[in-house]
Amino acid sequence: MFVIVGIVIVLGSILAGFTMEGGNVAALLQFAEFIVIGGAAFGSIVVGYSLKDAISMLMIGLKLLKGSPYKKDVFLELLQAMYEFFLVGRKGGLISLEKHVENPDESEIFQKYPSFTSNHHALNLFADTMKLIVMGGIGVYDLADMMDIDLEAQHEESMKMTGMLTCMADSLPGFGIVAAVLGIVVTMQAIGGPPEEIGEKVGAALVGTFLGILLAYGVFAPLSKATEAIAKCEAQYMACIKNAVVAFARGDAPLICVEFARRNIEPELRPSFSEMEDTCRGRKSEGGESEKKAA
Repeated sequence: MFVIVGIVIVLGSILAGFTMEGGNVAALLQFAEFIVIGGAAFGSIVVGYSLKDAISMLMIGLKLLKGSPYKKDVFLELLQAMYEFFLVGRKGGLISLEKHVENPDESEIFQKYPSFTSNHHALNLFADTMKLIVMGGIGVYDLADMMDIDLEAQHEESMKMTGMLTCMADSLPGFGIVAAVLGIVVTMQAIGGPPEEIGEKVGAALVGTFLGILLAYGVFAPLSKATEAIAKCEAQYMACIKNAVVAFARGDAPLICVEFARRNIEPELRPSFSEMEDTCRGRKSEGGESEKKAA
């Protein structure tokens, strides 16, 4: 939501100032300039990365309009899901967890928490690591090192999108100049025409420079920062899983496990201990017994 608000403020303030000075907004609608600048910038991403990555960048850019998916309630739901899962393991033993980690998408525990199950990276990280614990034969420190490797790989993948948007922002001013130069070439071809036509073509050429700079610093550079912020929240989300799983493998109580996870969340998004405890203990375990008794 804030992405939409920010873009509206940027474009609205520029257009408002332009019209206050007597400018005609229709003069800025130079579709040929859009094609030159946008097509060239998109092509540079295809060259540097791939066509699939370039399309993914556009799709993620549209998803950013909804804002960050990592909110306080999402983190709280993750803590609640892990608490119930650990409680089942503590009550029924590791063997009781096997059916849940073998088919996490069909688990009656995980299905209660849609924000967790919809995050396939997080669900697979949790389930795959818990499989190793259920199988046995791996030490706590080795488990932590293995999860660190996984988290690093996932973070690099998340930051890849930030790099593409930054590359796009860096290239747009240059392609704006290219569009302006092409416009000057067209202007020179019509140099013998009426002054009105020449002035119109010069204006169209200058719009190319304007669009390149505006899209770079007003749209794509901020979008790059937005994806970086989301990647940071995603890294915290994954680290919550790592800290809780390592604590469970060490033999800590379920509430202590999720407390290790809670401490990893930045203060702005972190639920209080009382809020986490009340939420977790408010749900019954699979066996139907009180969670407080099992814990």
